[in-house]
Amino acid sequence: MTSTAFGSTLAGAAAAHNPNKSVEVVSPPNDGVSSLSFSPKANYLVATSWDNQVRCWEVQQSGSTVPKAAIGHEQPVLCSAWKDDGMSVFSGGCDRQAKMWPLLSGGQPQTVAMHEGPISQLAWIPEMNVLATGSWDKTIKYWDLRSSNPVASVQLPERCYAMSVKHPLMVVATADRNIIVYNLQNPQAEYKRIPSPLKLQTRCLATFPDKQGYLVGSIEGRVAVQHLDDSHASKNFTFKCHRDQNDIYAVNSINFHPVSYDWSKGAENHNPATAKNYIFLHATQDSEVKAKSRTATGSKR
Repeated sequence: MTSTAFGSTLAGAAAAHNPNKSVEVVSPPNDGVSSLSFSPKANYLVATSWDNQVRCWEVQQSGSTVPKAAIGHEQPVLCSAWKDDGMSVFSGGCDRQAKMWPLLSGGQPQTVAMHEGPISQLAWIPEMNVLATGSWDKTIKYWDLRSSNPVASVQLPERCYAMSVKHPLMVVATADRNIIVYNLQNPQAEYKRIPSPLKLQTRCLATFPDKQGYLVGSIEGRVAVQHLDDSHASKNFTFKCHRDQNDIYAVNSINFHPVSYDWSKGAENHNPATAKNYIFLHATQDSEVKAKSRTATGSKR
C-alpha cells in the first residue's frame, strides 16, 4: 500500500451548492464523508469516506486547500483521529482494522488494532498512551501500539455508534440508545449508564471541555445537553437544529456536519452519475454563535 498525492489544486467558483460562499475543499471524496479531523499541531485536515479512502489536505492561511496525500482501506472508512503529536493519523472502518498513518514523516500505514466487526469510533488517549477503538462487534478495546493484542476490552450492550473522550471522561453511545460513561482511571468499569434523552438513533457525542457533561446528537435533528452530576439535572435541555421547512437532517457531528445523500428519501432518488460530495471551511460570524432570545412556540417537532 502506498501513499499518493491526489487531485487538482484549482479551486472552483462558488455555485448553488455553496450559498454561504464558504471555502470549498478541492478534490473532495467520491462518496459520503464519514469523518473530519484537524491536526492538533498544524493546518492539516483529514477526511475519511465511504470510497475506502483517507485523504489529507493542507489548509493555507487564505483558507484554500492543497491535497497532500491519500491512503486506502479495503472497505469503507468510518472514523479518524490524530495522534497528539500531530505526526500520525489513525483511521478505522468496515475492514475491521485500525491503521496508523505516519503522515508527516512519509511512512507507510500499519495495522494497529483489529475487531470482529467494523470499527466505528476511535480515540487516541495521550494521558494513557493508548488507542481506544469502538466497534459494531459490541466492544471497546484499548491498544498499546507496541503490542498486537489489546491491553483491555470492555463488553457493550450493543454496537458502538459514537464515542467521545476527554481524559478521564469517556462517553460511549450504543445502538440500543444507551449512553455509557467511563472514568478512564478505571477504564473497564462503567461509571454510569443512562438512556439517551433523545427518542431516535444516536449519531454523535461530544464531551464538555470541563468534563462535567456531554452533548448528544441524533438522526432527528436534535441535540441534548447532559450533565454528569444529577444535582445539575435542571440544566439539561435539548434543542432542534439542521432543519429546513419540512426536511429534518441527522446531526452527524457536533463539531462538523458532513452531509451525503439522505437515504431516507429512498435509493431510487440517488443518482451516482450526478451526485457530488463537498467539504466546506466556513468562517463563523459573530451573529451565528451569539445567544439568541428564546421565543414561545405553539408546538414541538
